[in-house]
Amino acid sequence: MKIKITGVGSYIPEVKVANIDFDKNVFLNEDGSPFAYPNEVVIGKFKNITGIEQRRYAAPNQCSSDLAFLASQKAIENAGIDPETLDYIIFAHNFGDVKPGTNQSDIIPSLATRVKHKLQIKNPKCVAYDILFGCPGWIEGVLQANAFILSGMAKRCLVIGAETLSRVVDDHDRDSMIYSDGAGATIIEASDDETGMLSYESATFANDEAGYLFFGKSYNPEVNPDIKYIKMFGRKIYEFALSNVPAAMKSCLDNSGLGIDDVKKILIHQANEKMDEAIIHRFYKLYGKSVPKDIMPMSIHELGNSSVATVPTLFDLLIRGKIENQEIHKGDVIIFASVGAGMNVNAFVYRY
Repeated sequence: MKIKITGVGSYIPEVKVANIDFDKNVFLNEDGSPFAYPNEVVIGKFKNITGIEQRRYAAPNQCSSDLAFLASQKAIENAGIDPETLDYIIFAHNFGDVKPGTNQSDIIPSLATRVKHKLQIKNPKCVAYDILFGCPGWIEGVLQANAFILSGMAKRCLVIGAETLSRVVDDHDRDSMIYSDGAGATIIEASDDETGMLSYESATFANDEAGYLFFGKSYNPEVNPDIKYIKMFGRKIYEFALSNVPAAMKSCLDNSGLGIDDVKKILIHQANEKMDEAIIHRFYKLYGKSVPKDIMPMSIHELGNSSVATVPTLFDLLIRGKIENQEIHKGDVIIFASVGAGMNVNAFVYRY
């Protein structure tokens, strides 16, 4: 027996924010000094590196749990199940519900509990809890659902990844242009046929790597230093990802018993186009192979980096035929992979 994804749904916020919308931002260096070149140059370099042209932000009346509820409704409908039959609701996020202009995390009750409430699930044995695992949180939630189902503790789980990173960014940090909002949800059940999860990998690197992503003060010295924002050491993350993600993917694929030529799609966390391309090239290099055309669907150009939501949203878009020049067919082998705060790395091989 193994587990399979029987329902998928995503919610993409309606508010579109283009790169040009950052033209009036006062971007600063870490020491508070201004850049030596205009925003037009900053934005141009940003686009060339990340591939991001626009991103989506949640409406002012929406928080992460609201986006998650909408994505979950779609996943439940797609699976054709009664939500009362869910044994677990596993909600991966990083910052809880953050209202516009507050920058304060609200996680009581848990966001999973809030989704259960919004879904009007009465069954008390449907256990709802949150996980904090950085951007790889949705994949880790799937791995936990796998453990619950294989152990006999559950038959059916709802795994959600949702975030509103636009609420925790420093407007004076050019990295703020990377982040976006969104939600993806999946129904996970047991599978007795050839489809489903074939193997997995998960790891936490917490020595020098623990602080690569962190909560820090604004680059503007006039902003209250007690107010914190998401910050990162981009170069260190890039080097870490390039060293560790391809190796985790290879170990995962090797453990599945399949070969590199069996892989039809790789769905990787939409963090940075150049970084993702480098990871895929390094992965195929480990097998002495060139990267096949259209192996890696991308959503980052239009949706930005919505952290835990990127992978399930990408999967939903792919299977619904919403990504240009990309198709998925029954029996295709997919590698799901992610990297993020922790630093955490995970992956699983899946037959669709």
